[in-house]
Amino acid sequence: MNGNRFGRLFQVTTFGESHGEAMGVTVSGCPAGLELSEEDIQGDLDRRKPGQSMISTSRGEPDAVSIKSGIQDGYTTGTPIGMIIQNKDARSGKYEPFITAPRPSHGDFTYSAKFGTRNWGGGGRSSARETVNWVAAGAIAKKLLAQEGIELKAHVNQIGDVEAPDVSFEQLLEHSEENDVRCADPDAAAEMQELIESYQEEGDSIGGSIYFEARGVPAGLGAPRFDSLSARLGEAMMSVPATTAFEFGLGTEAAEWTGKERNDDWEFDDDGNPTPVENDHGGIQGGISSGEPIYGEVTLHAPTSIPKTQQTADWETGELKEEKVIGRHDPVLPPRGVPVVEAMLALTLVDFMLLSGRINPDRVDDQPGEYDTDYHPSNPRNE
Repeated sequence: MNGNRFGRLFQVTTFGESHGEAMGVTVSGCPAGLELSEEDIQGDLDRRKPGQSMISTSRGEPDAVSIKSGIQDGYTTGTPIGMIIQNKDARSGKYEPFITAPRPSHGDFTYSAKFGTRNWGGGGRSSARETVNWVAAGAIAKKLLAQEGIELKAHVNQIGDVEAPDVSFEQLLEHSEENDVRCADPDAAAEMQELIESYQEEGDSIGGSIYFEARGVPAGLGAPRFDSLSARLGEAMMSVPATTAFEFGLGTEAAEWTGKERNDDWEFDDDGNPTPVENDHGGIQGGISSGEPIYGEVTLHAPTSIPKTQQTADWETGELKEEKVIGRHDPVLPPRGVPVVEAMLALTLVDFMLLSGRINPDRVDDQPGEYDTDYHPSNPRNE
């Protein structure tokens, strides 16, 4: 099975199944000299983990990360960083009815059709549980970006037909973690919570969307055509489970705008550099970053695991069956999807920062040949 690696220079390779022994990720290409601990990673994992509120799955996973390689005395060494997150609360028995009778709109049938077999417990490799690996890797990418003055954040901007008003980046930073929905507008968050709970009571689910934004991204990231920043962002965001749409800038609304309305006029900034008057292009022009804030939106469909009776076809018996998906599942995905979207944004941006030479791929101090560094281990016999 291919397709388990993301990135060119900052490469993330993942493994694990939903009900397997553990999830795991290897990060290759992280420069040496970055101060890093498990605590730096755990914070984002806690934002993604199950069981954190009444509108998330009750699966009891601590999602505690363990760093197995790539760190010496609290600093990255430039070698691959290996991380493990154990699975503690897998209950595969509830998935036995669907071993040869695929759940509606899941990856059950397509995985079996492709490989002739599959790990069926909890959806196996197709489960969104696999994104725990992405969030762990994304936390490292975020720390590298922060050292370059790049900050990013996401929040839930829509659930069902409840849409939050536009919020500032400062509001994103200050308020998006203040409620279970992870919406930076408290009034909209309350409406979203009520809507989610109503579907939850009915044994159904609902979709929504996540808005993301990055500040401090320099101009010049991205390459024309297939390696454009927008293309790579699209690849990253469309990889997020349940994603049905990705857009940046005006997104689909651009279909309603004339060229004159959408075009960003140019002016000079205080340093005499050309700068666009507006930012309807979402920080990307010609597939390359313009130096303006990068922003966009990811749409997620409603969770497909719902406790309602649905029809399936058992290929082993040749029967049509009525089954319920009984288990512990989210009634909505965006609240726990926020750190996943942030992770994929960070991984994409840090990869381009390395590719463009804005970050030295060997070491964060950018001192080639210097060996007597603050982060080099000391010989205890010299003390």
